[in-house]
Amino acid sequence: MSIGAGPVVNPFPVDRSPRAFRSNAHHDPQDPFRNERKGRYRPKVPKRIPKRIPDDRFNELFAALSSNRDRAMLAFWVSTGARADELLSMSQKSADPGQQLITVIRKGTREVQQLPASPDAFVWLRIYQEEAWGKDAPHGCDHPLWMTLRRPWRQLSYSGARAMFSRAQSMLGSNWTIHDLRHTAAFRMTSDPDMPLSDVQWILGHAHLTTTQLYLTQLSGIASDGREYPGREGHNNIRRGSTFEMLTV
Repeated sequence: MSIGAGPVVNPFPVDRSPRAFRSNAHHDPQDPFRNERKGRYRPKVPKRIPKRIPDDRFNELFAALSSNRDRAMLAFWVSTGARADELLSMSQKSADPGQQLITVIRKGTREVQQLPASPDAFVWLRIYQEEAWGKDAPHGCDHPLWMTLRRPWRQLSYSGARAMFSRAQSMLGSNWTIHDLRHTAAFRMTSDPDMPLSDVQWILGHAHLTTTQLYLTQLSGIASDGREYPGREGHNNIRRGSTFEMLTV
């Protein structure tokens, strides 16, 4: 193999026995089932740690946005943990500034759920709406909440939101995705010692608690920007900003 000649042997061979096409294909009903796999030595793929945006880099990204609509969208994404399509499909009646709640349709289950959002997000939303309505944008409960910035007025698509996010990152030289905003919100929620993990699971819409527990893996150690920060138990002395507090730029 050192000279590039000879066959390469797979260290994890596939079971090529006659029963390899399906486990327990000729099972005797009187015998217990055996835990068989087609690839006997196939290792499990480890789960990757979700990527988050550091707080200082998020502030730089927030300042690089060119419109109040984009600032409102990022404020909602990072404070609610909603998925991109869940937020983009909202109507104008889905935002309740009095209760500081937004109503989204969950991906997969299609259930209607209310999510808490930061007060700052509703401030940016109101500024964006006043600017849009001043340009004769559609105004009504059933109209889309997020629309294009110029005529013809239409609902903002995911490709348009991704292009907006990419333009803002071009000034910073970063390559985050919109879904990383959801990861960032999840890390902020799990880093709050006053917020139970079951509440974080409900807000994020995870079916299993083990999925939410992935966001506990980076609560102590070295952050992606090189800074040290404490674990969940160390927040009694040093606390990071809560997800629902005002966003600072």
